[in-house]
Amino acid sequence: MSTFVKGSTPGLLPRNNSIDRSPDAATAPETSTTEKTWQACQSPDSASQADRPRNSKDEETPDSSVSADGEGKAEVTYPEGGLQAWLVVLGSFSGMVAGFGYMNTIGIYQAYLAEHQLSHYSESTTGWIFSLYIFLAFFCGLQIGPIFDAHGPKMLVRVGTVLLLLSIFLLGLCTKYWHFIMVFSILGGIGTSLTFTPCVSAIGHFFHKGRANATGIAAAGGSVGGVIFPLMLQSLFPKVGWAWATRIQGFIFIILLIFANLLIRSRLPPKPGGSVLPDFTIFRQPAFMLVTVGTYFLEWGLFIPITYLASYSLQSGAMSSTFAFQIIAVFNAGSCLGRWAPGYLADKFGRFNTMIVTIFLCMSSSLGLWVPATILSNEPDANNTTVLGLTIGYAVLMGFASGSNISLTPVCVGMLCDTEDYGRYYATCYTIVSFGTLTGVPIAGAVISACGGAYWGVATWTGLCYVCAGAAFTAVRVMKVGWKWNVLY
Repeated sequence: MSTFVKGSTPGLLPRNNSIDRSPDAATAPETSTTEKTWQACQSPDSASQADRPRNSKDEETPDSSVSADGEGKAEVTYPEGGLQAWLVVLGSFSGMVAGFGYMNTIGIYQAYLAEHQLSHYSESTTGWIFSLYIFLAFFCGLQIGPIFDAHGPKMLVRVGTVLLLLSIFLLGLCTKYWHFIMVFSILGGIGTSLTFTPCVSAIGHFFHKGRANATGIAAAGGSVGGVIFPLMLQSLFPKVGWAWATRIQGFIFIILLIFANLLIRSRLPPKPGGSVLPDFTIFRQPAFMLVTVGTYFLEWGLFIPITYLASYSLQSGAMSSTFAFQIIAVFNAGSCLGRWAPGYLADKFGRFNTMIVTIFLCMSSSLGLWVPATILSNEPDANNTTVLGLTIGYAVLMGFASGSNISLTPVCVGMLCDTEDYGRYYATCYTIVSFGTLTGVPIAGAVISACGGAYWGVATWTGLCYVCAGAAFTAVRVMKVGWKWNVLY
């Protein structure tokens, strides 16, 4: 078995992950959502609760929420499968197709609006619509977790369903800039957060050892939505127009969210009164500060191609307008595998090791493929076949490598703290990082405008963001275990 070398890392999770409770805690509340998130980050090689000796009562009731071990400490047990557990995964998958699929379609929306309703606005100005949406989708999740702990997923998913459906059906009626801010950015951003946060958290009630795999299956729904919806909209826009294309997407949302509401449920007792607040004194720790800085640059870099790759493809002239819209589907198809594979590899080769490799792939694909493509596409005698090949190669490689940007970051944050402090560390990190999602797209739009509408500047900016992110994560790894790359960390 692989063993992660702790080095001088302060506060790593001890081998005993049990939850100290009083002997009569058979009805005690489960750990908070943020604690479950940390547990999901643990390697299967870590000593899990299932690996510890259990008394006969535990063996007879493996599906019970809480059981007492021989020392009088409460021990939580999980079904690790079964019909109910996998139905929850199916419901979460459906919710992710709608919620994260909406997010992964922003490149198509941006490309269409830039040529139609918002054609008289600059790239930077329209970028605020999408950056505010992404910001709210991530920032609101910091406090939705404690609400889940106190009340379960049902109320959250229902409210999220209402907001998402209002957003998608009103989107077809929008004609002015402020319409899109209210309907897409605010309604859609909060609705997305209310939907996908319970989708992830509910799985933690049914899986412990297999939680990463189950969560990965559900999270792949976002990439599936990111493939289906761009292809669908690209086909519908010329046939039925903007309004009916988005309404048809809304009708699909209804079906998906019905499954989510029916199948997503909690299993463990509620834990009222939870709160996750940032603690900025943690930035006195150099490793945590560097991880936060690195993650900030990751978010800056990640959403630039998601938002502007379709627009660049249209502007390049190297491909048809039909395929230019489909390039986002190619990107999201790559991320389907990229959301699951890095997490699997991280348990075998080290979390920071895997993150650094995927960041390098993002950097090299941006600087080695997208930058040359953007430069060549501006040449009057450019070879369209070369530009097309570079663009497709970039979409596939960047789509795969960037899948880890969101999935592995919480794991790396969790390696710097104790289990009970994870919520505080995570909230502090993402309170800062969420502002990267707010500013990244408008900055990219301003760079495009400053380059006279050419995309070589924004492609270079994307690569430089990953250079900075890679430097930050590499510095943390060196601080903890040195330059020996055969050490799992």
